[in-house]
Amino acid sequence: MHDSTRGRLLVAAPTLVDRNFYRSVVFILEHNEEGAIGVVLNRPSELPVSTAIEGWSEQATEPAVVFLGGPVSPSSVIALASFDLATAGERWNQILGSIGTVDLEVPPEQVPGLGGVRMFAGYAGWTGGQLEAELVTGSWFVVDAEPDDVRTANPGELWWEVCARQRSSIRHLAHYPHDPRHN
Repeated sequence: MHDSTRGRLLVAAPTLVDRNFYRSVVFILEHNEEGAIGVVLNRPSELPVSTAIEGWSEQATEPAVVFLGGPVSPSSVIALASFDLATAGERWNQILGSIGTVDLEVPPEQVPGLGGVRMFAGYAGWTGGQLEAELVTGSWFVVDAEPDDVRTANPGELWWEVCARQRSSIRHLAHYPHDPRHN
C-alpha cells in the first residue's frame, strides 16, 4: 500500500475525463488498507444550505450551498468545519490542522470552537487498493492541502489555484485552458 493520503488533496490529472472527477480536487478524509473516502471540494450545487440542512445555515461558508461531494451515497451529507483549536471540544474528528468533520445531528451551538462549515452531498470512495491503482496510472496527483482549500470562496478556480502553488511540474497545469477548445 502507498502511504495514506488522509488530509491531503487528490488533483485530477487532465486525462481523467470521468464526469464525476473531471478537473476535481478531492480532500481525503480517510485512507487505509480497506479503502479511501474523500469529498470533491470544487463542485458547488445550486442548493442553499438553508433549505437542505436545518439549523446549520448560519455556520455555512460562502458560497453557502451544498457541494457535490462525490457519486457515492449522494443523499448523505458530510460536513467539514474549521475549528479554533484552543477551544475545540471532542465533538469533531480532526483531519488536518483546524479542519475536521462534524456531526450534523448535534446542534451547532453545542460544538465548541466551531468556525465555518461546508456541506457535501455524497462522497468519493475507493475500495482497498483501488486508489493506489489509480495513482499508479497517473489519474491523480497527490499534493498537500491547505485549510483554505476546504473553505475557498471561489471553488470554480480551485483546480488551477492548487496546481499553481506546487513546486513540481504540476504547477504548469495552472496554464491549462479552462476549455481546451479555446487553446
